Amino acid sequence: MTAVALGLDFGTESVRALLADAAGTERGTAEAAYEHGQILRSLPGSDRPLPPRFALQCPRDWLDAAAVAVRAALAEAGLDPREVVGVGVDFTSCTMLPTTADGTPLCELPRFADQPHAWPKLWKHHGAVEQTARMNRIATERDEPFLKRYGGIIGLEWLQPKMLEAIEDAPEVAAAADVWLEGGDWFVWQLVGGPAEELPRSTCQAGYKALWSATEGYPSDAYFAAVHPGLAEAVRTKLPGRKLAPGQVAGRLTEQRAAALGLPAGIAVSAAVIDAHAAVPGVGAAGPGALVMVMGTSSCHMLNATEERFVPGLAGVVEGGILPDLFGYETGQAAVGDAFDWLRTLLGQDSFEAMAAAAAELPPGAEGVRCLDWFNGCRTPLMDGALRGTFSGLSLHAGPGHLYRALSEASACGLRWIVELLREGGVPIDRLIAAGGLPHHNRALVQVYADVLGEPIDVHPARQAPALGAAILGMVAAGRFDTVAATIEAMAAPVPAEARVEPDPHAAALYQSVYADYRRLAETFAPTAARQTS
Repeated sequence: MTAVALGLDFGTESVRALLADAAGTERGTAEAAYEHGQILRSLPGSDRPLPPRFALQCPRDWLDAAAVAVRAALAEAGLDPREVVGVGVDFTSCTMLPTTADGTPLCELPRFADQPHAWPKLWKHHGAVEQTARMNRIATERDEPFLKRYGGIIGLEWLQPKMLEAIEDAPEVAAAADVWLEGGDWFVWQLVGGPAEELPRSTCQAGYKALWSATEGYPSDAYFAAVHPGLAEAVRTKLPGRKLAPGQVAGRLTEQRAAALGLPAGIAVSAAVIDAHAAVPGVGAAGPGALVMVMGTSSCHMLNATEERFVPGLAGVVEGGILPDLFGYETGQAAVGDAFDWLRTLLGQDSFEAMAAAAAELPPGAEGVRCLDWFNGCRTPLMDGALRGTFSGLSLHAGPGHLYRALSEASACGLRWIVELLREGGVPIDRLIAAGGLPHHNRALVQVYADVLGEPIDVHPARQAPALGAAILGMVAAGRFDTVAATIEAMAAPVPAEARVEPDPHAAALYQSVYADYRRLAETFAPTAARQTS
């Protein structure tokens, strides 16, 4: 009987189920939307507006949508469910929730159904602005050693700031919470069961979004107490569980969840992984040195290495954060695809084609028009969501093509800055791989990236790299291959020669001055921070 693994890719609006066999052949796939989608305006059944910057979800949606998607994928594949040997799960992060000791979300208890802080806070929830600022200020004043793993900045979207927000704004919810955990860990816990003390927590989610490290654990009790005594108590007592790297066995599928999903009970379930990070095994990056760029509305760049280096401006470095036995580095750009869509809307364009065609007629450098692409803040290297973007060098001659090309070049310059930071910090990069929807739909943008960096970029053929990566991790958990690397090499398709985008030497030379202009703009709009990462 053929061995097949299931990958569950939990996004912001829906979940995708992908079934892949041991050769990496996609056997079936299906997507199911969450009934409540993103809860942004009011809670289900309520007309009371949510506070500003809130973004919530319904945990029951995750279970229900997964059941629909898995059954549909099995039907499309025509598989005997007994062929499925393992399950992998990737999830948006940091999406988090409070539960009772048995894993019941507090929002499912009648007394908390109308309390927003009892519901899962989606990754994009930005309600903890003041709490994040205070945590950063106190960590900096105390010269906390954990900051060096995160480029000196705690992120607004991370676990402890969201916990502290509830502790201060909804103390009755915080008091009732026995467990705080990520949505990905909660879903895996539902799949495998067990007491809270043994729930499987992903080193990926804990490391990048909850300030945890394999050598030091969480930051000190003294630090959290300096921020808020209630936060210190919560970290001490309400983050139970086992830390497991993606691909390690979290447990076995319970009878209850097997019946809901239409799968055999007892199959292996992998520890969860952050959705973008799942693309690393999905594109075949089994070892160190490959920078995997998942390019969509924003971009997340992941890299594995054999050594831990602390690089200013990095979003995080975590041992076992992406794959076991390697140090995973994360960087990112806060606005890529959504910046292009914003520009299209701003200019009243019905599609990208006309702008792209006009941009293609222009030489590198967009005839002097320059852009700083911080239209949703700067993630790497400055980790500052308050920063803003700009266009400069405009004249009456400039049109939509100039703006489009300048924005493309700015996005590429932002990536070059990230690559230079990593290499200067002693983290090797020997290959660039592009994944996600944007590189498949916008080859011209990838060419600009290659020209600005002066290096080739491989566009991986996988259209659903995170879902495939989750399936690969499910196969790793099932133990069908001797090593993680062997599993990835067997299941992830290689990049064909024609998918490599080579830099144009003439354009690469011209882009040297464009990149210098980009760095000068960064110095102008964020002088202190820009100098710290130079």
